[in-house]
Amino acid sequence: MALAERVQEKLETLPTQPGVYVFRGANDVVIYVGKARSLRSRVRSYFQPGSSDVRAFVARLENELTDIETFVADTEKEAALLENQLIKEHQPRYNVKLRDDKEYLSLRLDPKGKWPRLEVVRRPRPDGAHYFGPYHSATAARQTLRLVNRHFQLRTCTDSELRNRSRPCLQYQIKRCPGPCVYEVDREEYGLQVRSVARFLDGRHDELVDELTERMKVAATSMEYERAALYRDQIRAVDRAREDQRVATVKDLDQDVLGYFRQADQAEVAVLLVRGGRLVGVRTFDLRGVSLPDDELVAHFVGEWYARASVPDEIVLPLPIEAMDGLAEVLGESRRAQGKKAPRIVVPNRQARRKLVDMAMDNAAHAFREKRVAENDVAERLAQIQKRLHLPKPPQRIECIDVSHLGGEDAVAAIVAFTDGVPDKKGYRSFRVKRAKGGDDYGSMYEVLSRRFRRGRDGEAGWELPDLFVVDGGKGQLGVALAVLSDLQVPTFPVVGLAKERESPIANKEKVVDRVYLPGAKNAIPVHNTPALQLLAHARDEAHRFSNAIRLRRGAARRFHSELEDVKGVGARTRQRLLQRLGSLEAIRLATEEALIAAGASAKQAKAIRETLGREAAPTFEPRESMENLGEELEVEASPDEGLDAAELDELASTASEE
Repeated sequence: MALAERVQEKLETLPTQPGVYVFRGANDVVIYVGKARSLRSRVRSYFQPGSSDVRAFVARLENELTDIETFVADTEKEAALLENQLIKEHQPRYNVKLRDDKEYLSLRLDPKGKWPRLEVVRRPRPDGAHYFGPYHSATAARQTLRLVNRHFQLRTCTDSELRNRSRPCLQYQIKRCPGPCVYEVDREEYGLQVRSVARFLDGRHDELVDELTERMKVAATSMEYERAALYRDQIRAVDRAREDQRVATVKDLDQDVLGYFRQADQAEVAVLLVRGGRLVGVRTFDLRGVSLPDDELVAHFVGEWYARASVPDEIVLPLPIEAMDGLAEVLGESRRAQGKKAPRIVVPNRQARRKLVDMAMDNAAHAFREKRVAENDVAERLAQIQKRLHLPKPPQRIECIDVSHLGGEDAVAAIVAFTDGVPDKKGYRSFRVKRAKGGDDYGSMYEVLSRRFRRGRDGEAGWELPDLFVVDGGKGQLGVALAVLSDLQVPTFPVVGLAKERESPIANKEKVVDRVYLPGAKNAIPVHNTPALQLLAHARDEAHRFSNAIRLRRGAARRFHSELEDVKGVGARTRQRLLQRLGSLEAIRLATEEALIAAGASAKQAKAIRETLGREAAPTFEPRESMENLGEELEVEASPDEGLDAAELDELASTASEE
């Protein structure tokens, strides 16, 4: 292998201690970071003459590698920590990368809290709390949270709400919370509920059912039938949750069992979640552009995944990895914060664990094939869309716009993005309509598309033009989009309109169908004639959902907006003081500067409030000794032409007294 001269020199002087090695490419860019028990033997193994290692990563080193940098560590644990730090800093091209932490949700339960609650978090921390997950989707995490809140009586309010409540919320009324915010609650009973939640989320369902059954019997014996019914419902919920689980023939341990499948530079990793000897779930991960040897692929996945996931008692791997003991020490940090031992990382040599690894490998292969079939299906649908709409290439990225308003108010627009037929949430964009007024749909669309296409024309990062742009509407909306492209001199790319229209093939049997409008085409294309075009309808419906959600949020913010927030120099604390002491916005509006200062505003703030909100005080009436005197005064003041009778006089007097 022809390597750079300085690389050859460094290979001769590599140390035998544990440490981290860094491969650098052109312009000194880091392309790979790895750890080793012995830097000399590990790094030199990549460049052994006559090696049978034909993986793409090794083959590319000849052309890409320009330098090697090594860092010596005292222990394997230090090497694992340094490797993790360098990967996060440099984001090397060939290291395994999972999605960003923000994509994963976990559930957090802190048993040391005053009144522990289950909450959704994005980034677990070594704070001694129990973390469950991460969950593969926000929906899965929140469904689990709802299930727990429905059957296990833990508070759902935040710490701030707990401190400031003066009466219990709806959760107390429907018997889903004991109301520790207001009432005296048995701490021991609450602690039992916390322990039950932890066991439920840990997958220790057999233990939990046994414990709940015993509590139910004790409560029934004590004639506490309402409490016994609560435990009965919890047992039923646990039974439903474990119906689909499979029993694994291993001892009572919490284990994660890893398997993988790869083809060229694409790989799939499967993780079997075994809790208390029972298989409670399987998660699979799609890895693209992976050119690493198998052992390094598995090692980097372990480091990446357990930086965000809870670490079990034992991690079972399909093959040995470098610096296994040091990695176990690093992963043990989060467990030690909970008073637990560091995990064991093992490669199975017993039949029971070997069967689990085989199952994980089978799951990885199955997930790999399923995803490739789905990709092929999407590719075929995109090719059909290309053919039907006469596009220059398959529309791998599709964007769709929808404008939403309520009677001309709270006008917003949303643009959603689909990549390879799947919603790409990172590409979603929302806009406030600033200039178009009164529900002007065409004006709103022209304004928003001008802002979006201008950024695409100017090459702003994240605003690249898509392969196909869909406008929610018919010929009119499509014409607006084409006018924007012409006015901004944007390079031509495909734009179509998608509208719902009524057709009546038989009298009295009208139906609504989606039609696609192409620029310059006389007739529209019915979507139902080409199943692949349903993808465009999906994009339109998603844009409609997203824009409505934004409009509702904006409308709520407007309705709860106070005029006091528009006064310059008046912050939230001052507003709160004024409202507490004066009672209402109207009282603040009528107050003098001296009254505002006495209520907690500064002289400058009081002046600004009077200038922005102030109005003249309403006229007042002097107290009258009797209604008769008032009537006499009114009779004198009334002109003869008005002809006020006694009933009108009484009504006017009543109004005057109210004022």
